[in-house]
Amino acid sequence: MTLPGWRDWAFSLKTFAAAMLALFLAFWIDLPNPYWALGTVYITSQVLAGATRSKALYRVLGTLLGAVVTVALVPNLVNAPELLTLAIALWVATCLYFSLLDRTPRSYLMMLGGYTAALIGFPAVGDPGTMFDTAVARAEEITLGILCASLVNTVVLPQSVAPVVTGRLDLWLRDARAWVIDLLGRARTARDTQGARLKLASDAVAFDALATPLRYDMTGAERSVEAMATLRQHMLMFLPIASAVADRIETLERAGPLLPRLRALLDDMAAWLASGTTEQGQADRLKTAADALEPGLGARPSWDALVLASLLARLRDFIDLRQDARILQRHIADGTPVTEDLTFRYTATARTIRHRDHGMALLSAVGVFLTILVTCAIWIATGWPHGSAAPMMAAVGCSFFAAQDDPAPFIVNFANSAILGALGAGAYLFAVLPVATTFEMLALALAPALLVCGVFMAQPKTAPLAMGAAVNGSAMIALQGSYSADFAAFANSSIAVVVGMWVAAIVTRLVRSVGAGWSARRLRGVNRRDLARAAEHQGAQNGLELAALMLDRVGLIAPRLAALPSDDAEWTADLLAEVRVGINVVELRRDRRRLPKAAREAVEALLVALARHFRAKPAAPGPDLLDTIDAALDAVSVEARQAPGRAALMGLVGIRRGLFPQADPYRSTSEAERAA
Repeated sequence: MTLPGWRDWAFSLKTFAAAMLALFLAFWIDLPNPYWALGTVYITSQVLAGATRSKALYRVLGTLLGAVVTVALVPNLVNAPELLTLAIALWVATCLYFSLLDRTPRSYLMMLGGYTAALIGFPAVGDPGTMFDTAVARAEEITLGILCASLVNTVVLPQSVAPVVTGRLDLWLRDARAWVIDLLGRARTARDTQGARLKLASDAVAFDALATPLRYDMTGAERSVEAMATLRQHMLMFLPIASAVADRIETLERAGPLLPRLRALLDDMAAWLASGTTEQGQADRLKTAADALEPGLGARPSWDALVLASLLARLRDFIDLRQDARILQRHIADGTPVTEDLTFRYTATARTIRHRDHGMALLSAVGVFLTILVTCAIWIATGWPHGSAAPMMAAVGCSFFAAQDDPAPFIVNFANSAILGALGAGAYLFAVLPVATTFEMLALALAPALLVCGVFMAQPKTAPLAMGAAVNGSAMIALQGSYSADFAAFANSSIAVVVGMWVAAIVTRLVRSVGAGWSARRLRGVNRRDLARAAEHQGAQNGLELAALMLDRVGLIAPRLAALPSDDAEWTADLLAEVRVGINVVELRRDRRRLPKAAREAVEALLVALARHFRAKPAAPGPDLLDTIDAALDAVSVEARQAPGRAALMGLVGIRRGLFPQADPYRSTSEAERAA
């Protein structure tokens, strides 16, 4: 944790001002529970103004949805507590499931629609006749807090996300440029590691978290949001293309020294990248030089000729990607929309493709469902006064941290923040607030604790604890229009809040918690199933679409690898190779239709073998699969002079190198017979 700077204090002061504005208006409107407006400000406020605004609308709509559902459920089922518990638990679980399928701020609509029903419904069970008034008031209080937080963040020293995006983008492109220059160099160093590649993938996927606030920035930078979306896909596509370039160079070097003209081209590309120039003329000259090296593929071309043709194709793709990336980077820095026609257009159709983890979403839904049932059983069986806080906060805790591999530690930390908030609330409730007779005195009394919480909310490592302390503490104080303090009620509700979270942590650990390694392997397994479906003529119809989805998962896998022992992460070396194979499988599946019968049948046999391989438990591909690839190369190579045959050969080269990087060079049947 770094020492708080002036921006941290500014954020804290803004958040406190928004909270006091919400509290004052709630008192003025005479809402029954003004503290909900105050707590909502601290839940909603984010350091970046766009991040606060991006979630505001969905939070309001989610609150209204939860209120409507509560009004429909509680009065009708209040005489059947078992059915009411099941109904609310099922509603929260369903909402959480759908919210986890969406990795944008839209997910807040369903998430809040779920746990808002628990927040409103469980405390109102004892007085169902006032359910409608309670739901309306709670929706008003929460909406008021959201609007005040958004207003203050927008008007007072709004912190734009644009400089953050620009800075991180410069850093990513610098690291990527250094990596590729190293790949193209004469003496490649250890920097060409799988770890470096996966870090780039992880950082590229992380731009999603910045792209959404950029859309709501309201400084003019939001005009470049489409450029950001396209650039993210270009950044991901750099990885398989650059790794393919490295693989082809290594393959040719194993066969002998590189052709002088090819070596000169690679050196020129490295110098071009190092210079940072964006002139299109230089890029065109490099592509012309690559075209001049293109081997003439006659019938049954040699393996070296096929690898060279594949290398040159990937180099041209890389040049196009790099030029587009520089154009898009300029638009992001200037805050302007893209008006040029991009050269590498394929990724534009894939920029909204994201992985949806239905399995983990279902597990999370089951976890929150069981947690609510258990906490309600404890509440009902014991007749616990104010025990409704247990299922209420259990639903909140499970929902907040459901996206984590193991939510249990985060829920426990949230419970710890509730304990901290309870201690502070007790001190305020019984020692400080009795002498605060005006709103001004109340605001002055609350300032020290809330300002400290706000400062720590601006620090990523301490933000969850500080936010939890502020929200839970304000809820436990339960500020209303007149002072009233009941120690028994305070103690009961505080203990119920903590117990609810602890039960949530225990149930989550038993039902939902998984390790980072398990999640990483599972995501890889999903990628392999997609590869099998692609080989079976199903799924994506474009290789870049499949690659976009697989690369999104690779980016999700990358940060989890830090939790794996080095000897347990050997399988990660295949991740980008599998992406390259996926691109080639889809393109080969498409190109096979234009091949003559014999070549088409050989490709079909290969696709069947590939599907069988990727359906099986992850293991090194066997020699039978290599023989099938070589048989397809034999059959297609006689068509090398034709465009369909050439395209299919490039796909076969990519598949062979992706699956068998250590295999001996391909030799046609006639070459093998002559050698024998």
